[in-house]
Parts: sequence; C-alpha cells; structure tokens
Amino acid sequence: MEQGPTTRQRRLAAELRRLREAAGLTIDQAASALGWPHSKLSKIETARQIPKIPDVEAILEAYGGTNEAIKLALLKLAREVRQRGWWAPYGDVLAGSYAELEFAADRIRMWQPQLIPGLLQTEDYARTIIAGGIPDQPAEVDRRLQVRMTRRVMLSKQNPPQLEFILAEEVLRRPIGGREVMREQLGALLVASSRPNVRIRVVPIAVGHYPSIGTGPLVLFEFDEGTVMNLDVAYQETMSGGMYIEDIAQVRACSVLYGRIADVALSEAESAALIRTTMKEI
Repeated sequence: MEQGPTTRQRRLAAELRRLREAAGLTIDQAASALGWPHSKLSKIETARQIPKIPDVEAILEAYGGTNEAIKLALLKLAREVRQRGWWAPYGDVLAGSYAELEFAADRIRMWQPQLIPGLLQTEDYARTIIAGGIPDQPAEVDRRLQVRMTRRVMLSKQNPPQLEFILAEEVLRRPIGGREVMREQLGALLVASSRPNVRIRVVPIAVGHYPSIGTGPLVLFEFDEGTVMNLDVAYQETMSGGMYIEDIAQVRACSVLYGRIADVALSEAESAALIRTTMKEI
C-alpha cells in the first residue's frame, strides 16, 4: 500500500512547480537563483522531499509576483504537509492519501460498478470481501475490518461531507456473503440513504450500455470553491492499482464523465424502490 507523500505535499509540489513555470524559469535557472543544487529543487517539485518553511518562503521570493492569498495558502500547506491522521498506523491497509482525501473533502462523489462502497459496507459484507483477499489469516482480516468500520464513522461525524454514490444494479444483485448477508447490506443502504448528507442512486441493468462501461470505479474528492487553490482530486482504480488525478483539466473530464453516468441513473426515490425490490428477490 501507499506509504508516500500526503496529498498536501503533492499539491504543494505541484503549485511550486507551476509558479516556477509561470515565472519563465527552468529548474536549473531557479535552483541557481536560490543557490541550491538542482537535485534539491527537483525533489521538492516531485514530492520526494518535504520543503521547510524557509525553503518555501525563499522560493516565493525568488519567483516574485505571487498573489498574497496564494502565498498564504502555500505557507499553510507547507506547515500542514507532515500531518497524518488516524490512518497513519494502517499504511499497509489503507493508502494514506486516499484516507486523507476521504477525511478532508467537502464532497465525495463515487461511481461503483462492482461492489458496495467501503463507506456503506456492513461488517459481514466487508468481512467477506476482505477474507476473500487474504484467506486463512483471521487476525489480519479482523484488523482490516476494524479499519474499514472506522472509516464509516464519517457518515455520522460532525460536519460530515456530502456523499453521493452511484451504483450499477449488478452490485445490488451480487450476493456477496450469501443471501442473508446481502439482504442486510441492502437494508443498510436504505438506512444510509435516509441521512441528509447521503445520496444513493442506481444505474439499472435495463439501461444497457452506459458511459464508462468496462472501466473500474471512479471517486471525486471535491473541496469548497472558497479554497484559494483548486484541491479537487479524482481517483480511479485500475488493474495495476489506484491512480490519483490532480490536473485540473483531467479532474474536470472525470467530473463530466461522472455527470454522464448520473444522467442515466435512477432518481433517489426510484433507486430506493429498486433496492427494496431486490431485497425481496434475493
């Protein structure tokens, strides 16, 4: 699992690189102006080295012309860049950047064509999924289950994020853990959907072909527009692992794709009705 830089560090690195390019400086020219070796600036810009506060101040001074609000935001990022949350001891289970984004985002929108999302999973459903990946390791299954259940606290924490889930109907009909486990899981979806900050919609099988068919899950972590810098991040699961997308244009493209999927999804009320029907049919 990911043990690398936090999302704050990657964002700080990207913004410092953008400011250098906006100043019309090559990395060699910028390093020379700062009196640093090329390797130091390169590592900072690629999130392989955490810059100290004086380093960031020196960079901002060397590049010049930086908006005061941007300066303050970057210095705040630099101070917070080492912060890690409750998930830090579980780096082998849960990617730190993903957990950080999940905890900090104002809105999370998720498309899931394969499984019930982790934030909505019941204990028995989650245990079945986890045990399938690491058979004959009950202690490790319990540990990973604890992490997943801790993530669910987000649903009821103070000032929770707005959560929107779009599921393929196939997810509802796949009896993970058996029929009783799946009925309980579907009931939990209905309970979650009654929360004011949670929306659950379903793309019915009857739609046939839909946008993004054949690809994996998509998650959009979004932050309030009042943020000085655009911090929105998209996350896609692939066969080789998860991929974070932070380029503004690419995140926007992912948002457009999500919107196209949403266009063919049932309404919340229709989705709840389909979940109830599925519970009876399983």
